[in-house]
Amino acid sequence: MDSFIGWIGGKKLLRKAICDRFPDKISKYVEVFGGAGWVLFYREKHAGFEVYNDINSHLVSLFRCIKYHPEAVSDEMKYLLNSREIFGCFKNQEFSGLTDIQKAARFLYLIKASYGSKLGTYGARPRNIGRSDVFKTKTVQKRLESVVIENKSFEALIKQYDSPDTLFYCDPPYYGSEKYYDTGDFVFNESQHIALNRILSGIKGRFVLSYNDCPFIRELYGEFSC
Repeated sequence: MDSFIGWIGGKKLLRKAICDRFPDKISKYVEVFGGAGWVLFYREKHAGFEVYNDINSHLVSLFRCIKYHPEAVSDEMKYLLNSREIFGCFKNQEFSGLTDIQKAARFLYLIKASYGSKLGTYGARPRNIGRSDVFKTKTVQKRLESVVIENKSFEALIKQYDSPDTLFYCDPPYYGSEKYYDTGDFVFNESQHIALNRILSGIKGRFVLSYNDCPFIRELYGEFSC
């Protein structure tokens, strides 16, 4: 199935190639940089125990609300118009004082209405932003019903779920393009790429990693096979 949102760096077109590289038998599957979850949603089940994680708390809150309250989010969206003014209002408005459902709906609106799902600028596309798509959100809810949803740093997450039968799928911000990713207050820079490599080099489980092809990354992960 497809993800219910777009997101920068989404793996819609690469998900099959990525999943083809997964080992056959794993009991624990962990997406460290979840984003839109295109790889997660590609299969009905990757393992008996699955974890979705992202450092963006608004994105994680949206996933949790879709998991537990899909109809409420859909109802909150249904009367919203595709409007530059509404987009600007939601983008500049503090989310404090709103319910989790309201926050999730407004964040979902920003994703759907923004150019390239990047949240920054209004996309000006002719679409029904507020369409109440209960069937789709219920389908997503069913896929997420047994998935653990986390909002942790990659260090804390990997340390928590590492075991000999764990597969970590890592899709970090691409080297040199970190500024385009919304990671909140967490700054992803060269030192974070090095820290991720150090942690993955010492895990008990296995990992599959998506990156841009550049000399820095090739040297950093030179000991591993593609």
